[in-house]
Amino acid sequence: MAAAWPLSAVAGLLPASLSLTLLLATLVSILVLGAAAVFFEHIRKIGCMHSLERSAVSDAFFEDPNSLKKVPCPSVFDPPEKYISLIVPAYNEEHRLPEALTETLNYLKRRSTADKSFSYEVLIVDDGSTDRTSKVAFGFVKQHKIDNVRVLLLGRNHGKGEAVRKGMLHSRGELLLMLDADGATKVTDLEKLEAQVHALAKKAKSSPGTSTSSSHNLSDVDIAVFGSRAHLEKQALATRKWYRNFLMKGFHLVVLLTAGPGIKDTQCGFKMFTRAAARKLFTNIRLKRWCFDVELVYLCKRLRIPMIEVSVNWTEIPGSKVRMTSIMHMVFELLLIKVGYELGIWKIYS
Repeated sequence: MAAAWPLSAVAGLLPASLSLTLLLATLVSILVLGAAAVFFEHIRKIGCMHSLERSAVSDAFFEDPNSLKKVPCPSVFDPPEKYISLIVPAYNEEHRLPEALTETLNYLKRRSTADKSFSYEVLIVDDGSTDRTSKVAFGFVKQHKIDNVRVLLLGRNHGKGEAVRKGMLHSRGELLLMLDADGATKVTDLEKLEAQVHALAKKAKSSPGTSTSSSHNLSDVDIAVFGSRAHLEKQALATRKWYRNFLMKGFHLVVLLTAGPGIKDTQCGFKMFTRAAARKLFTNIRLKRWCFDVELVYLCKRLRIPMIEVSVNWTEIPGSKVRMTSIMHMVFELLLIKVGYELGIWKIYS
């Protein structure tokens, strides 16, 4: 048998341009495989972290500035104690939070005065703010008492998705509404979402396949209602820079490829869930930052949770934390959703 030729001898017989091409192809392959290895390891770590969070016993508590006592956090698995919980994620919102909370609490107080069966809580989740956000929030606790307003301190910044997740898991309402701290969406629009929840719940209970022994509690029916700004898209396109429109169109396309059709505006920070739906969704959600909204849509489809989109009033408030660089981070997170779930690396618990 002839001896194998040394690699250097083979390279000597090849044209210089071809040798360079092979070298570059080898380097590119190594880089691609290395990046893929890092990417899949990142997905695996997110899955492992999620497993630990699911099995961990929560030792979180609310601080009562009036009595100086610590109030244990409830669990979304407990029976509901309120009709509705409003979850407000907040990161460095000392300037925008006061006006939004004042408007929200005034509406809730008026409604509870008119309807004694209407009970509520507002849960502000301070996502590791470095300004006076927590001080502002505790001022509202002092004024409205801890039974109606609570502050959950995360200690360090995790991301909006994690702040919303924590708030949902420690809420007491039959209905759970997430809304932004800037007050961009009018709180009165929750009635639009609420009406759709009741309509869908009534339809579900009267469907032929529903057992007569099934629970008639609103909190036990799986429903998700998404506030939407899609009806304002033409106006937004006319006022934004062309490159922002280009990037947003591209982002919407990637969202469509990731979560599929059904919800036109996944990023509106105004969403309502029944307690049963929140229990399933927020014990499964992995993403902690920008694209947790898209993951919610994806999970609704996989868990067969009925969802509907409702147009809401929305006003752009100065101080947005979304930057152009955030788009790339969003696209990366969308890729995490697609790969993590489609390959079965991330398990869905029902």
